[in-house]
Amino acid sequence: MAKLPSLARSSTICARCAFRAASAPQRTTKRWIGIKMLGKMADAEASWVDKSMRIRAGKEKSMLTILEERQLVEALTGKRDDIDNMLTEHRLGAYVGIDPTAASLHVGHMLPLMSLFWMYVHGYQAVTLLGGTTAKIGDPTGRDAAREKVHRTVRVQNMANMHFQLKALWVNVEAYGRKYGYTWEWAWKRALLNNTTWFQSLTWEEALQIIGHTPTGPMLAKRTVKNKLGRGESGLTYAELSYPLMQAWDWWHMYNTLGVRMQIGGSDQYGNITAGIQAVKHIAVHHPSPETPKKTTEPPFGFTTPLLTTSSGAKFGKSAGNAIWLDSNLTSTFDLYKYFLGTTDADVDINQLLEEHTKDPSKRVAQHKLAAEFVELVHGAAEAKRTVKEHQALFQKKPLQIEQSQTQITDPVGASVLQGAQVNLNNRPVAHLKLPRSFIQTKSIGKILHACGLAVSAAEGHRLASQQSVYIGGGADRQMKPMSDGAVNWNIIRTWAPEETRKFLVHDTLLFLRRGKNNIRFIEVVDDDDYERLGLRFPGDGKGEIDLTVKQVERPPSAIVSGTEPLLPDPKIDPKINFRPALENVKRELMESKWTPSGALRIREEREDFKDEDLDVDPDDRIEALQRNLELEKKKEKLKYDVKHAVKGKFTGHGRPREPAPRY
Repeated sequence: MAKLPSLARSSTICARCAFRAASAPQRTTKRWIGIKMLGKMADAEASWVDKSMRIRAGKEKSMLTILEERQLVEALTGKRDDIDNMLTEHRLGAYVGIDPTAASLHVGHMLPLMSLFWMYVHGYQAVTLLGGTTAKIGDPTGRDAAREKVHRTVRVQNMANMHFQLKALWVNVEAYGRKYGYTWEWAWKRALLNNTTWFQSLTWEEALQIIGHTPTGPMLAKRTVKNKLGRGESGLTYAELSYPLMQAWDWWHMYNTLGVRMQIGGSDQYGNITAGIQAVKHIAVHHPSPETPKKTTEPPFGFTTPLLTTSSGAKFGKSAGNAIWLDSNLTSTFDLYKYFLGTTDADVDINQLLEEHTKDPSKRVAQHKLAAEFVELVHGAAEAKRTVKEHQALFQKKPLQIEQSQTQITDPVGASVLQGAQVNLNNRPVAHLKLPRSFIQTKSIGKILHACGLAVSAAEGHRLASQQSVYIGGGADRQMKPMSDGAVNWNIIRTWAPEETRKFLVHDTLLFLRRGKNNIRFIEVVDDDDYERLGLRFPGDGKGEIDLTVKQVERPPSAIVSGTEPLLPDPKIDPKINFRPALENVKRELMESKWTPSGALRIREEREDFKDEDLDVDPDDRIEALQRNLELEKKKEKLKYDVKHAVKGKFTGHGRPREPAPRY
């Protein structure tokens, strides 16, 4: 029988292709766990087992007992003993979700967050979830009327504000814990997440396939849903009905990837938590992909905290119009301190402190302690000390010898920061500025950095951009496009053309800039006519000297707080951001710029020195021109070098004969 030829292709490849295949990076990189990491994990597990044994032996209090003693537990979603055992046996994860529907967190948010903070310092995994996507819909719980539409620019600013507020809170929590002996351990895990991260990649088909079969009975049984369903066309919307499912998807994602089994919320969130538990259980069993990796298979659960109410029982919050904001620009630290100083004796439940308080109730020792501790937790220890001194100086008739408060905005564009002061999340300058549209669209990035106070001059702004040490809010894929509505992403600033900056404008209105970790600017781009009408100024506007000092800033417009109006500038409230560039710095910059170009440009600069004395020229424009000339000279020098050292072809004896030189 004749042998048929093989149809298989030859497996022989050339050496070059083999080398490329071997050296090419793998598409899926594996992260190997080292021996040290395994040792840390084993030590953490052994430490948790020892802690569980001490709790069962009665030598330590359980986590649930600690929360109950501090009156942070309103209702549990299961049996108390079962939840207590799960918290004792497992180092599980818990989360608190917050929708950025306002410009700041308020005091009412602190009760669920305090429960999460207590769990964190006792070794549990803690997650704060910012609802960048769910905030676009809004939680209908407890609302008889539909939420008012929020301007897109307001929503983006709210999201960015709360992002940095939560970052600052976590930093203060760890510092506050160290003060009382809770030293950081390797097993402590915390995260600040945004649900836009997974919602932006979730398709409608995938969502319905996975979560569409969740029973709707628990959702329809909610009181808010029943009330709105009876109103006909003006009642419940599909978006409001879908909100619990979106919140349940958040929980499922963290349950499946991070092992987060517990949700903590206010007492008005009990229905959403129970609906989320049912949805997570249903998805875990009926997920269409059996290969889906599951971080945990244990049942989810949660609990609610009491609502913070007034003496009349009304809820604190933005909707009620009585919120005590945690942003010092909305509620000063002095007012925050004064609010807690006005609490009743029954609300301050600290035994040892109350004993001292009862000796002389007029001194209000307990209230002073509560107010100082809360301000320290929210704004840091330094601000708490300043606030206490301010209050003592005002009400105890002592001489006012205190440090300058951060609530007095005397440094709106952060000039002290540019002079070498260390910026952190508690002392960062006021971030909200306004700049004219023509300036943003036509000027270089260096001048924009100078105008918003991130650089002392346009030349330094260009240097920062060339060194790639400043950032701009942009797309998550590092492309030159605006930042999305629901997440904070930063791209590195490079020396691009002026027209490239407008590509990063969010809704053609907002621009986000950052230098370092915490020095941030939220720039609102306004029309030139509106900017002139307000009489605002900025560094480098070419209109002469500008005064940097500003008086105490009043509370911002209600539009920024409530989000019910477009962001329109208010000359009575928005401060004039004045800036006085140091004359010595300008002259020094001009003198140093002469050493940057070549000799010909230096001679040209010497002939222009007399103009520097009166500053009749724009120094920023001239420095920028000098830098461009320098780049051109560098390119010419490089071209000459390349031509001189170019590799010449070997002469083969062929070709056209060389023509004789002409005779004259």
